[in-house]
Amino acid sequence: MSKSYVEITDSINRGIAELRKAAPDALSGFTAMARGAMKAGALSERHKELIALAIGVAGRCDGCIGFHAKALVRLGATREEVMETLAVAVYMGGGPSLMHAAEAVQAFDEFTARAAP
Repeated sequence: MSKSYVEITDSINRGIAELRKAAPDALSGFTAMARGAMKAGALSERHKELIALAIGVAGRCDGCIGFHAKALVRLGATREEVMETLAVAVYMGGGPSLMHAAEAVQAFDEFTARAAP
């Protein structure tokens, strides 16, 4: 059975919206941390998203893979950049990371197809 990362991220966004209503201070703190961490500096936002994708693969997090693949498409990352990032994630994480790296390819391709005119 194939996963849909569009559906995964949509579903998680609904849950986050509920959490945001129930715990607005905690979620606003997380949002501020995310914005601060991902803001371009010595590393571009795209490079930071590539790092985040690799960590999502190593952490075996479907939501992380989906959200960061989607962001990479928005930021214009190339398939080659994503593939090199995934190769490093697999090198560092072994077999389990290989399984999730394959899913990250699926997520990137799914969001790329969705963004195509």
